[in-house]
Amino acid sequence: MMRTRPLKVALLGCGVVGSEVARIMTTHADDLTARIGAPVELAGVAVRRPSKVREGIDPSLITTDATALVKRGDIDVIVEVIGGIEPARTLITTAFEHGASVVSANKALIAQDGAALHAVAVEHGRDLYYEAAVAGAIPLIRPLRESLAGDKVNRVLGIVNGTTNFILDAMDTTGAGYQEALDEATALGYAEADPTADVEGFDAAAKAAILAGIAFHTRVRLDDVYREGMTEVTAADFASAKRMGCTIKLLAICERAADGESVTARVHPAMIPLSHPLASVRGAYNAVFVEAEAAGQLMFYGPGAGGSPTASAVLGDLVAVCRNKLAEATGPGDSAYTQLPVSSMGEVVTRYHISLDVADKPGVLAQVATVFAEHGVSIDTVRQTGKDGEASLVVVTHRAPDAALSGTVEALRNLDTVRGVASIMRVEGE
Repeated sequence: MMRTRPLKVALLGCGVVGSEVARIMTTHADDLTARIGAPVELAGVAVRRPSKVREGIDPSLITTDATALVKRGDIDVIVEVIGGIEPARTLITTAFEHGASVVSANKALIAQDGAALHAVAVEHGRDLYYEAAVAGAIPLIRPLRESLAGDKVNRVLGIVNGTTNFILDAMDTTGAGYQEALDEATALGYAEADPTADVEGFDAAAKAAILAGIAFHTRVRLDDVYREGMTEVTAADFASAKRMGCTIKLLAICERAADGESVTARVHPAMIPLSHPLASVRGAYNAVFVEAEAAGQLMFYGPGAGGSPTASAVLGDLVAVCRNKLAEATGPGDSAYTQLPVSSMGEVVTRYHISLDVADKPGVLAQVATVFAEHGVSIDTVRQTGKDGEASLVVVTHRAPDAALSGTVEALRNLDTVRGVASIMRVEGE
């Protein structure tokens, strides 16, 4: 039987995403009612600038007092799209305490304090959903948390930031330098005026923490994620990648150790073979590759940001939370029963592509090879070019602990015949 009394929804934030959520709630009201089993009513919108005209939203719903809105007691679901740590954390906690479940798109907050927020939600019998926090419209958290709940996920490898993928794709396809590609991304609206969170990997690291925690049923915080930005990637790196049959992507990589006793989470640029599905992800799109024991290899692909895609994920969570409300139940919450430790980057086993500027004289290659051998790192291939006393030496290694590879690079810097380390990049996706 259809319930006639509406479920009340309040928005915290009404920017690009929030305004799109409000629009869809209005234009698709009949469909949402049919799917949920009750009508949903937008009961309040908290904003910082109340004077701004917001088309399609009743001005009487606008307030600057977000705290009063979440304390009303008659709100069924709070949709938080303001971002940042505070006041979002306090507002979400207060919402739970006053009877509301929460749908959030706040990756930074969930990555940092997700466990604590889940605990408060459980204490008050409420839901905390955040599909929109990781990959925009791409259904990813729910498949990991529900569809693969009976399987064992061993690896999650993905492109989870559209801005960086647009920049790297432009560098790859047009030969542009980093700054030129960034300028294009900014002009097209893909990059913020301050792109630091994207290009230095902070955004992707927060998403990696969330994905690792869900995939491996353990606590992974933002501080546990190794992070390396992509501002040092050059056109020369792409030229080297092409010679290897590879391209370069900024990847979020979450892995379970071979012995199953620990996990790792990291974000950094990497060369991946052109044959890998992630190599063909173009423009500002996202894609995540999941490897599970029974399901095998799965790929999730689609737009990872923007008002409409992110709002789609928010509305999907809203429908699920409202259904739970009607059933007087809650959905899947935090799962961290494995309590696996998060290993440091030094313990990660990977390959390196190292480009060295060296003196063009006999014995240089032997010296370099000796350094690799002394650190227990096996060389896969070597390419050397040079003239007029200067040379370039490119070494690709076999898989080895990252600490051993880092130690090798430091030792190479101390060789008299090595003029400099032009670039260092990991090789993934084999």
